[in-house]
Amino acid sequence: MTDILLNTSSCKSIIHCGDGAFVKYAPLLGGQKFLVTDTNVNAIYGKLIKEYFVGCGLYVLPAGEKSKTFRYLSDILAAMADAELNRSCTVIAFGGGVVGDIAGLAASLYMRGVNAVQIPTTLLSQVDSSVGGKTAVDFKNIKNLVGTFYQPSEVIVDPLFLKTLPPREIRCGLGEIIKYAALDKVVYSKLLKEANIFSLDFLGSIVPDCIRHKVRVVSVDERDVNGIRKTLNLGHTTGHAAELYYRRKSHGEFVLIGMYYELHIAEKLKIGDVKYYAELRRLIERAVKIPVYADIEKAAGLAKMDKKNTGESISLVVPTSEGESTELKLSFDEYVRLLKEVNQ
Repeated sequence: MTDILLNTSSCKSIIHCGDGAFVKYAPLLGGQKFLVTDTNVNAIYGKLIKEYFVGCGLYVLPAGEKSKTFRYLSDILAAMADAELNRSCTVIAFGGGVVGDIAGLAASLYMRGVNAVQIPTTLLSQVDSSVGGKTAVDFKNIKNLVGTFYQPSEVIVDPLFLKTLPPREIRCGLGEIIKYAALDKVVYSKLLKEANIFSLDFLGSIVPDCIRHKVRVVSVDERDVNGIRKTLNLGHTTGHAAELYYRRKSHGEFVLIGMYYELHIAEKLKIGDVKYYAELRRLIERAVKIPVYADIEKAAGLAKMDKKNTGESISLVVPTSEGESTELKLSFDEYVRLLKEVNQ
């Protein structure tokens, strides 16, 4: 087990990683508590929740991205008020990325901010979304349009929860892990050497490496103002657009698809090392089958509202070599043309 510290200008956060982290640290959460989870997690871990969080307020969200809305945010806040929580309470997000995003946002808004703790139960949320303090709901068919930066005081990351995940959720988490491989030499090297990247033992061991990379980034650019944190959106411009338009795969799978398309764009523009790009594409293909979209230009239209964009340009973060990346700014017409060329 290891502890990783995140120090930012707004908060100090501690991330407990490893086998037994939940059993060790969950009972230490004191005071008034309010737990947010979803129907899938509650069905599997309802007894565990009752055992470790006796007397804790509870809100069970319908599982899925469709619940990341103002309606359910309002319901959570109403339940917190009905429970008569005070400013010293702790909101616990017990679930995947949707639960973490909306519960974190509720914690940041209730009484202008109460303590938040993340207990991520999916591979994607363990490796990425539970760390760094981004909270949000979707709005106007745009992912994460309304939200805050609000650091949890603690994150409890236990590979115990990976054992009940279906294969699709493992692929979803691999999307973010392979993203980190494109940003971090250590993660890249470990992925290349691993024969079975779906092994739960391997995945549990590489999660802390991904978290360490994110912590280094967030510690110097908590609020995404100097461009460093933007690197964590590698693959996300095209991935988010495809996710919003096609909706048939998980977020992490769409991140991989976005990376694949954007690597081809970078190669066509002669941005980075061709051999390195080929190796990254092979990693992506080990995790997900890349579809060919005949109407990719329709999905591309949704990239216009991506938060990374400046002016009328489409912003893409692409790797250039091991551990290095850069930002591309393309006109929308050029972006669409290059996406269509990838499909040919």
